[in-house]
This record gives sequence, structure tokens and C-alpha cells, in this order.
Amino acid sequence: MPGLSSPQRLAPVGVDGRPVLFASLMNALILQAASLWRSSRCAIALTGAGISVPSGIPDFRSPKGLWSRFNPDLVASSWALDHDPRAVWEFLLDALRLFSAASPNPAHQALVRLEKAGLLEAIITQNIDGLHEQAGSGRVVEFHGNCRKFYCNGCRRAYPADRAARLKPEDLPWLCDHCGRVIRPDLVFFGEAIPSRAMSEAQRLTARADLVVIIGTSGDVAPANAIPEHVKQGGGRVLEINLGPTSYGDLADVRLDLPAEECLPALVEVLEQS
Repeated sequence: MPGLSSPQRLAPVGVDGRPVLFASLMNALILQAASLWRSSRCAIALTGAGISVPSGIPDFRSPKGLWSRFNPDLVASSWALDHDPRAVWEFLLDALRLFSAASPNPAHQALVRLEKAGLLEAIITQNIDGLHEQAGSGRVVEFHGNCRKFYCNGCRRAYPADRAARLKPEDLPWLCDHCGRVIRPDLVFFGEAIPSRAMSEAQRLTARADLVVIIGTSGDVAPANAIPEHVKQGGGRVLEINLGPTSYGDLADVRLDLPAEECLPALVEVLEQS
């Protein structure tokens, strides 16, 4: 039959320039997600790099990400802190500039609305960009730490973040005024353990949750990637919002293969109307 080989001809375009069929599918998936969310008593979100990409922070592992220019073993590891602090700070300076230029996007803001509406207990994030806090989220477990606090890797003396913001290449590496060791951000470098406080809080939330919403994380990084499985094993549900295939496979009860910055605000609208 003429025209069947061209799907575009079968999909009228809506006012936003997208095929009507796509919009209908998106609406149907959001309604399914809203139904899942309404039936929960304790929902938590697990977020990763994908939620911050629309804010201008490429996934570190993407072709345009920081790992395309830096070897993480040589600039973001416990070994590098001790053996090549200048390389560490060359990487950190790039990362800090990237983070300082970014602002929360509609996906971050939607999670704030959900928390304020009593529909989201907490966020467990693998991100170190601080955008959830900047957006206004109140309960955020920073699983991998953050770049807002700095301290000496030797004597543990604290240093103000505004000094890091003023660093120039000729100032590197940033060393402690007291003992001469390298100053570092309060984040988890490769080879280091997850902070016990963050781990304990994540475990408590996971044990209580009856819904985990996966947003922008492919599930490749342990141990955070095990959180959805633990919620599922405890009788809870899983909602996944990710573009493209991930390591979670068929774990999700509802999966939205859609941009989080578009579907999360739409999901909030549906939930707030119910």
C-alpha cells in the first residue's frame, strides 16, 4: 500500500512539532507512571548524570564528557591524590567551571515540587554537581559526595569553597597552608569507600521505599545501581525514566524512554491534579 513505508506520513504533526502519535504515547506512559506513583506511600528517586545533561553538564562517560579528555585513574583516584595532585586539580578546575556555569533544569525543579507536595521522600544522587540542592530539594543523599566543601587530604583542615572558585592554573595544585598536602573536594574518588553516613541513609531509605524512580542513570556504577533491585525485592515498584537501554533491563514496572526534563514536569502536573 502506498505510504506504509514512510511512518512520517502516518503521524500528523502537533503544535509542538512532534508527531501526534508520539504525544499520545507519551501521555499514556505518563498516566501509567502517575498511577504507579499514586499507589505508593514512600517514593524515592535515584538520579545520575543524565538528569544534569540538559543543564549543560555532559555525562562524564559520553564522547563530550570529561573522561574523553582525562583518564579517571590518573586524575580522580586516591592514587592520583597522593602521586599527582597537579593532574587532579587540572581536572577539578575544569569540572568546577562546568558545574558553576550550570543551573537546575525542569527535571530538578519537578522533583522539588514532588517533595513539597509530599510525594517524594528523598533523592539519592550519584551526581556531584549540587544541582538538586541548588534547585531547592530538601532531602538529598549525595552518594558520591559534592564539590561544595573542601578539606586537606592530610590534616583534614577545612577550606572555604570560594577559594577554589578563584584558583587559576598557576595556583595548582592547591595545597594545605598547614601541612602541605593536597586540598580536595568532599567527593568520593575512585578507590575510596562511599561515606558511611551516605551509605546508611541510602540503606534506610531503600528499606522503607515502596517506589524507586530511576532518573538519568544507566545502572553501571556500584553500589548505587543495586538500590532499585533491593526495593523490588522488598515488594516495591520501579519507575524508570531513561533515554535508551540501560543495565536495569526489565526491572521497571513502568519505563519512560523519554527526556526527564520533559516528562517529569508533565508527570507532576498529572499528580498535582489528582
